[in-house]
Amino acid sequence: MDRRSFLIKSGLASGGLALGSTFLSANSISKRKLCVGVIGTGDRGQGLLGLISQIDQMEAIGCCDVIPFRLEKGLSLASPKAKGYKDYRKLLEDKSIDCVIICTPFSLHGQMAIDALNAGKHVYCEKTMAMGIDSIQKTIAVAQENPGLIFQTGHQYHTSELYRKVREIIQSGYIGDVTAYHCQWNRNGNWRREVPDPKWERIINWRMYKEYSGGLIAELMSHQIDFINWTSESTPAKFAGFGGVDHWKDGRETFDNVHLQIAYENGLDATFSCTTTNGFEDYQIKVLGSQATIVIDYNDAMIYPERTSPSELGMVDGVSGATLQSWQKGQGVPIPAKGMDPTKQSLIEFRNCVFEGRQPESGVETGGMVAKCVHIALDAVRNSQVKLWSDYPKLTC
Repeated sequence: MDRRSFLIKSGLASGGLALGSTFLSANSISKRKLCVGVIGTGDRGQGLLGLISQIDQMEAIGCCDVIPFRLEKGLSLASPKAKGYKDYRKLLEDKSIDCVIICTPFSLHGQMAIDALNAGKHVYCEKTMAMGIDSIQKTIAVAQENPGLIFQTGHQYHTSELYRKVREIIQSGYIGDVTAYHCQWNRNGNWRREVPDPKWERIINWRMYKEYSGGLIAELMSHQIDFINWTSESTPAKFAGFGGVDHWKDGRETFDNVHLQIAYENGLDATFSCTTTNGFEDYQIKVLGSQATIVIDYNDAMIYPERTSPSELGMVDGVSGATLQSWQKGQGVPIPAKGMDPTKQSLIEFRNCVFEGRQPESGVETGGMVAKCVHIALDAVRNSQVKLWSDYPKLTC
């Protein structure tokens, strides 16, 4: 497909966007309510509770947290009839709860998801899906033993209109052969939360301790790894990287900066960088193709042409003047696909999947794939060694 045809069909010139059938309207959903239990009512859980309150046919009727003031806050954001639990297993015994959303520390995800499935609950499990190869495999196995239950992993870019459109453009071949992804997620801050009582330190600041967390790789890079896996449809081959606790000397165990490289079986190279001492350009994914580059941030994406020869420019005759002028100058052309908040869209997709009895695109298999990537990346970075995908047990999906 030439540039002119693609610009017009994709709506890059006019700003239009034709969505496929993945994004289903509420009119196609049966008129019932999905009763939700939220396990973990910290910052992320509270954010999800706020979104659930905005979604038709979803109601949070149960909240669980081991920290009393976190539980109290969660209940204030849930349904007035919501019950509070300190032990998530008690929440799972509540027959009125259809599904659970798991947003606890990373190390707890796998067992909680398994217990929820065994209790007959649909599961929305925040990233990263499970810690350790054994836990990943057990989670996949139990999900497969319960095909009537929906399992969605919280890699929300699978339902983002912008990211889906970028994926479509990449896979169409429009930017040529993609040989590399360059990813960054920079922040300026120590990532430490205030602790009202020292007894809650390791639970509130769990991201800083290896017992609970995979640090920057699991909490941030995992989203970008998932996007590359999903878009390239390739399998990683080897991992290398380094990092350290080099700046925040406060007793933390997880690295405050990480630099990772993943080589894929199809020859694709992906680099990832996370820092906590400089926030310049924040979050970004650069997709390097032989014909053009796509630069993506949280809410926007631009295409920059690689070559601007007269013959190629002739292909965009008839598009808007602004688009053609930008292309001629080598400037970026915006991809017009905004949509709603990706996390909200992801929760809506979960609701729709439960009501329609279909598994989501971001499911237990894709979640397991990313979790295995995180596991190997952590081994590579912590040990400053090259780690091979083939040296680790194959996931049975």
